[in-house]
Amino acid sequence: MISLVIPKLPFIKREETLAYYKKLGFEMAADYGDYLITKHKDLEIHFFSFESMLPEKSDFMIYLRMENDIEEFYQIIQNQGVEIHPNGKLETKPWNMKEFSLIDPNGTLLTFGQNS
Repeated sequence: MISLVIPKLPFIKREETLAYYKKLGFEMAADYGDYLITKHKDLEIHFFSFESMLPEKSDFMIYLRMENDIEEFYQIIQNQGVEIHPNGKLETKPWNMKEFSLIDPNGTLLTFGQNS
């Protein structure tokens, strides 16, 4: 039986990626050089090296569902200088989810959502 899904995302510049995800609350869990594992509570995101990738050509994306406090998290990351996607401001969507979006330094779209 499948018990957990863990996204595997590309990184171009290792330190830039780690610094970005640290602002989102992730910490390094394992470092294998060209493969990294970060954690935030029970959530893991794995990263693989993809130095030749062009961020503007990335099709990578993940949806991170939040249990609560999306407004507080939204404000915290803005205070840390994390740029919100121009079309991804916090709002309640027609499907009854409060959502906002970011694009990481590697061109990966991160959408955060919480039931409204």
